[in-house]
Amino acid sequence: MESVKMVEVTRSGKVESFHQGVAVLINSSGEILQEWGNSEKLIYPRSALKPIQSLNLYKDGVAEGLNISDEYIALTTASHHSESFHQKMIIDWLDKTNLNEDNLSCGHDWPWNLEDKFETKIKYNKKRRIFHNCSGKHCGHLVVSKYKDLPIENYNKNDHPIQKELIDLIENLSSYKIKNIGIDGCTLPNPLIPLKKFAYAMAQIADYNKLNENSIIAKRIVDSCIKFPEITGGTNSVNCALTKLSKGKIFFKNGAEGVFVAIIPEQKSALVVKIDDGASRAAEIAIAGLISELNIIDEEKLVKFKKSPIKNSADQIIGCMNFLL
Repeated sequence: MESVKMVEVTRSGKVESFHQGVAVLINSSGEILQEWGNSEKLIYPRSALKPIQSLNLYKDGVAEGLNISDEYIALTTASHHSESFHQKMIIDWLDKTNLNEDNLSCGHDWPWNLEDKFETKIKYNKKRRIFHNCSGKHCGHLVVSKYKDLPIENYNKNDHPIQKELIDLIENLSSYKIKNIGIDGCTLPNPLIPLKKFAYAMAQIADYNKLNENSIIAKRIVDSCIKFPEITGGTNSVNCALTKLSKGKIFFKNGAEGVFVAIIPEQKSALVVKIDDGASRAAEIAIAGLISELNIIDEEKLVKFKKSPIKNSADQIIGCMNFLL
C-alpha cells in the first residue's frame, strides 16, 4: 500500500474529507520500527530539513568560533512566526554582523499571526524579508559565509560551497545518493529523498554520539530547539506546543507541504510523516497521533492535537479532524 488514510474531517457528523499519507519510525541503525504506507516514497523535506542545515552551518567548530548562543542556534533552525521577539532577534543579528535584510535571499513576507500582520502593516506598510519564516536560517548562512570568508552573494545557489557541503552531509547521514535537488520556498536547495532515508538521517542526529566530531554540535542544536520552542516556531505553533509537552524528550519540526518530523534522542530514532496532498493541518494531527503510540507524552494531553474541532464563522463547533490510525 503506497499511502494510508491518516486524518478524517467531519462536518455535522458526516465525513467531508480525508487525508492520506506515509510515515516511518526508524532508529539510528536503520531499523524500521514502524511503517505506515510505503516509506520509499520520494519527498522534499522542506523546512523539516533545518536541523541538518543548522548542523552543516555550525559543524567544524563554527558555532564556537562565532560564539553563537543557544537562542540563535534555535533561530537558525526555526520556521518562525515573526512575532516581535523574532523580528528583534533577526534585526539585531544583521546589525551586529554589518549586514542588512537586502542580503537575505528569502522573499518578502508578512508575519504569520494576524495580530502581528496588522501591526507590521501599520508600522511598515510593506512586506519585509525579516518577516519570512526562514529568515533566521538565512541569517545563519550569511554569518557563516562571512566567517569562512565565502561569498555572501548567491549563498542560496547549488554551487555555493555551503550548499555543496550540505548535500554531502545529507548523503552521509542518509546513506543515499541525492539525484535531484529542488528549490525550496525560501530559495535554498532542497533535495528529493526517500522518506525513510530522510528519517534515517534525522535518527543519526537523534543518536548524537554516532556523529563523532559533529556529536557535540548536533546535540546542542536539538537541545537548543527543545529549550526554546517558541523561537523555533511561535508562541502558539503546534511544533512548539508538542515539543513542550514532551518535557525535553522530543524536538518536533514542521515543513511545508505536509511534512513533520519528531527527533527522539532517548530512543535514538526519528519519526517522519508526509501527507500526500500537502495539508499542514493533517500533518499536525498525524504527527500527534503517531507519536502517541510511543507513550512518551501523556495521552490525555495529546487528545486535543489528535482530534481538533472545526468551527464556523460564528465560532460554533460543527465538526472535527480526527487521527484514524
